[in-house]
Amino acid sequence: MANIYYDKDADLSLLDGKRIAIIGYGSQGHAHALNLRDSGADVRVGLYAGSKSWAKAEADGLRVLPVADACAEADVIMVLIPDTMQPAVYKESIEPHLAPGKTLMFSHGFNIRFGQIVPPDFLDVSMVAPKAPGHRLRELFVEGVGTPCLLAVQQDASAQAKAFALAYAKGIGGTRAGVIETSFAEETETDLFGEQVVLCGGVSALVESAFNELVSAGYQPEIAYFECMHELKLIVDLMYQGGLSYMRYSVSDTAEHGDYTGGPKIITDETRATMKKMLAEIQSGAYAEEWIDENAKGRPWFNERRRKARSSQIEHVGQDLRRMMTWLNPREIE
Repeated sequence: MANIYYDKDADLSLLDGKRIAIIGYGSQGHAHALNLRDSGADVRVGLYAGSKSWAKAEADGLRVLPVADACAEADVIMVLIPDTMQPAVYKESIEPHLAPGKTLMFSHGFNIRFGQIVPPDFLDVSMVAPKAPGHRLRELFVEGVGTPCLLAVQQDASAQAKAFALAYAKGIGGTRAGVIETSFAEETETDLFGEQVVLCGGVSALVESAFNELVSAGYQPEIAYFECMHELKLIVDLMYQGGLSYMRYSVSDTAEHGDYTGGPKIITDETRATMKKMLAEIQSGAYAEEWIDENAKGRPWFNERRRKARSSQIEHVGQDLRRMMTWLNPREIE
């Protein structure tokens, strides 16, 4: 069984006297900074000169500094900028200001796991990873509840890295819901696998392929969209609330029968073999090497794939239908 920690297991007073720098003020950055501030921590935000988030962070009542200055004065540095930006920012603005007694933190283990960032051994290196988007992390904290988090310790120079990470997790509301202990490797590998096989890659490909199949068979694109895309949220919400059994309990018997008969036809031995291959590529670092190389080249394949995906038929049909459903608060990418 996993080790799970709650409020009673964390000592918030460990944050007392610690100067915490939150690097980045995007989805996660703003939530970490505001939740920690509201928990009584001494927080500053590190941003690059000209960042669009600078004025927003100041408007939220936070002190904002260039990244290097924030890191120079901080005892604790939490890195919450995109994975692909982290190595360069670390080398230029974080590493020169590291010293014994400081703590370096992350909310995702990618760059530590794959050696893109190699901290000196005199540091505590830990991770607190909320399992929700930043806006939800903030909303739940304000409501007096919390978001489950993952916690990992990569380096424990002080012999207190875990205790401090738990205090940090409590400061952002994580111990209200439960903090699960893991490792940088486990968090990174399962996160990448989940994104590629289920949450993004698998779901996106299944939805679009099913939509295209119905449309090519002569069905109206709008009907295909509702059946293959729109109603997916209804099913996922049921899973979210009560797992697969509750979802099956809540749908019709016909839909449940289709679950049992259709699923094995889609997820075949060949599919499972591909999953194993994808996991092996993640574990070996082959996937990370491919993505790092793509970024180094300026993302030519990625940018072209993104352009094509945004111009697909399901995206155009969905955009028109969502504009009719104003209660969804539909979002569009310019």
